[in-house]
Amino acid sequence: MLLLSKEDIRKVFTMRDAIEANKRAFQLLVDGKCNAPLRTNIQAPEQDGCFLFMPAYVEEMDTASLKIVNVFPHNIDQGLPSLPAQVMLIDGKTGVVQSLMDGICVTQIRTGAASGAAFDVLARKECKTGALIGTGGQGAAQLEAMLEARKLEEVRVYGLHYDRTEAFVKRMQEEMEHYKTRILPARSSDEAIQDADLIITATPADQPVFDGAKVKKGATISCIGSYQPHMQEMDPVVLTRASKIYFDSEEAVLSEAGDILIPLEDGTITKDDFTGDLGSVIKGEVKGRENDEEIIVFKSVGVAAQDLVAAREIYDKAGIGTEWNS
Repeated sequence: MLLLSKEDIRKVFTMRDAIEANKRAFQLLVDGKCNAPLRTNIQAPEQDGCFLFMPAYVEEMDTASLKIVNVFPHNIDQGLPSLPAQVMLIDGKTGVVQSLMDGICVTQIRTGAASGAAFDVLARKECKTGALIGTGGQGAAQLEAMLEARKLEEVRVYGLHYDRTEAFVKRMQEEMEHYKTRILPARSSDEAIQDADLIITATPADQPVFDGAKVKKGATISCIGSYQPHMQEMDPVVLTRASKIYFDSEEAVLSEAGDILIPLEDGTITKDDFTGDLGSVIKGEVKGRENDEEIIVFKSVGVAAQDLVAAREIYDKAGIGTEWNS
């Protein structure tokens, strides 16, 4: 079994690789070629956390995977990752575990790449300004995906704690200098989303983190943070303004995402407002953006197909890592 660390993974698997891998994963999903039961979610209420188990199997790839990703938001106060995780890659012919990977890294890069894939497919070609709301465990990968998908002049970042936001921005400006984009801290979400062409929200909020009425025409929004029925980082106002609403998986979103479940329940939107899954757009079966004035929303909760395809590609490219024999 090959053990692959974060450093190993980042040496062989770029954000562009991850974006293309996500596109393949989303197509497998809509083609019905990935057997991926809805993830098992075990609540840890005293910690405001949960344990998530995400299996997947693609017969034509002779590959299976299992990701264990646990969400413990208070870990950040102890200097621990808020999303501790591992990914197992399994040989579909023998059932033998081929690799154990740093699941934090895999989760971060493939979740960032979901936004990147959505922007690649749905955003206006000419985008200048981005906004990122949330500087936690997903922040860096979401920012990188945004910068990889479109050549931006400026990205404004907003987080709950301005000092942490400043520190995050300073680190990102150094790490992502090669994109030649100004990265700036914002003191409010209004400031962050002002005139933004691309908006990402990556928070565990249970109240909307931006004003949907202030989103500019032509913007593309990716909401990837809320993952439980009571969570709602997206302002439902933007759903009423959106021309199109897409998902990584409508089934998965409707099983757990308050961003969509809450406005469905109160009648703000109906299922008739849904456009389709991103994989169907990639395949040409569902229309994507049709003009530069449309506001487009992409809601993602993450699906196991993303982990499987990413893990398979990482393993095949590796050539590094640590062999472990039990």
